[in-house]
Amino acid sequence: MKVLVFWLSAVSAVSAATPAAALEAFERSSLVIETAAGGAYRFDVEVATTPAQQAQGLMFRERMAPDAGMLFVYGQPQPAAFWMKNTLIPLDMLFVGADGRIVNIHERAVPQSLDAIRSAGPVKGIVEINGGMSARLGIRPGDRVVHPVFGTAK
Repeated sequence: MKVLVFWLSAVSAVSAATPAAALEAFERSSLVIETAAGGAYRFDVEVATTPAQQAQGLMFRERMAPDAGMLFVYGQPQPAAFWMKNTLIPLDMLFVGADGRIVNIHERAVPQSLDAIRSAGPVKGIVEINGGMSARLGIRPGDRVVHPVFGTAK
């Protein structure tokens, strides 16, 4: 609950008055999601590591390229909760454990919703991609995210 309260407070602070000029900038990286069925899908992601970046996330975006996304990174594995306030596009949220395995997926998060979307356990990161992409590509819990954050880069 402590994580959720912090997250909601941080998001509220950013969303209360975020002029376009005050939006956070993000470093970019690539990751690959390897599925149990043998698929390997590359995404170019923006990386959110600071509290301000994580509070902003993909807010105010009207579209996102099919191979784009955002990677939220925590210093230590922890339970996570997100909401969709000021997020204008539906998203799939892939909650990823410290070993790079997907713990759970929330598909097609509803834009602007204030409902909390929670990880099923402690996670090291969350990958957000376009809503419906997980189902289209056959991405499921247990699949692996290849990225240096998870120690799984090749």
